[in-house]
Amino acid sequence: MVDKKEQFPDSSRKQRGKTDGNAMFPVATNKSVMPVDYPDVLKELKLNIANTRLKTILAANSEMVLLYWGIGKRILDKQQDSGWGAKVIDRLSFDLNKAFPDMSGFSTRNLKYMRAFASAWPDQHVVQEVLAQLPWYHNITLLEKLNNENERLWYAKKAFEYGWSRNILAVQIDTKKFSRSGKIQNNFSETLPAIDSDMAEQAFKDPYLFDFLGTDAPRREKELEQGLIEHIQSFLLEMGQGFAFVGRQVHLELGDNDYYIDLLFYHLKLRRYVVLEIKARKFEVGDGAQLGMYMTAVDRLLTHENDKPALGLLLVKSKDEILVEYALGGMSKPVGIASWETQLTQSLPENLQASLPTIEELEAELTKDE
Repeated sequence: MVDKKEQFPDSSRKQRGKTDGNAMFPVATNKSVMPVDYPDVLKELKLNIANTRLKTILAANSEMVLLYWGIGKRILDKQQDSGWGAKVIDRLSFDLNKAFPDMSGFSTRNLKYMRAFASAWPDQHVVQEVLAQLPWYHNITLLEKLNNENERLWYAKKAFEYGWSRNILAVQIDTKKFSRSGKIQNNFSETLPAIDSDMAEQAFKDPYLFDFLGTDAPRREKELEQGLIEHIQSFLLEMGQGFAFVGRQVHLELGDNDYYIDLLFYHLKLRRYVVLEIKARKFEVGDGAQLGMYMTAVDRLLTHENDKPALGLLLVKSKDEILVEYALGGMSKPVGIASWETQLTQSLPENLQASLPTIEELEAELTKDE
């Protein structure tokens, strides 16, 4: 029988006190004497602990949001049935804070948000399935910035799917991601299988907003490219979830000729390279030919056996939609053509430029009948 001290010679090594043998600073056993499978077991346990801790946090958040919805609904019902006013909510805030001094969230302001939350989402099933998956302040952001239920639900689902922080959620709402997503002119339905066509269409938008470049639009492609690379984090955020930057001015040799792809991406969900050509001018019919050549080169020279054929994205300063429609009809490769702007409001219809409610306007609406 092997003695444990011989198997793990450092296992009993501790820094014991000189005057008190019961006091010590335990010293971790050297990893070199651990069993061979110890690293795998440690990795598994750490993963399980991390997952369980995350589930606990998410479960607690979900329960809190449902609790707030329940409180808001109760207040809403009592206002409708018994005519509760502002003074009752003020008193309710005082009594709840007194009953639960170790809990935050029962301020008069937050109770009114709970009531607005319950009013905006009367269906508890929707709250439980979607809204309860987001932190409470995400839900407040949705209430403050949006009036339309469909838009609120869309942003809520995207925020959960992509793990948007509250600030990123606010940015996506302010830049009207909902109204731009899936709006790109393309030939995907004619050049891709149905399931790939739908996914590709949702991966792109029109117009693209490069507000981080400043209000003065670059007049040359090189200036535009340089600006995008200098603000790569903002650029990738605008491109959307799943885009991975591969390179700028990617060198391509064809025979005795040299060419350079403006920007090259890889989309992790679509499993395709995305060849991006960008113009600081209006769309011209010949723009698609060079893009198609680059896509062919990427398919033949860069793609692996598990990659799908490349997608093309052409960004132009402006475009004639009829001209683009006919140009796309003559292309055999999947291409999307969109415009880019530095100020989004210049490209949006007037009905999408309406100002969003401020916090003050929201609170005024909440207290209208009190």
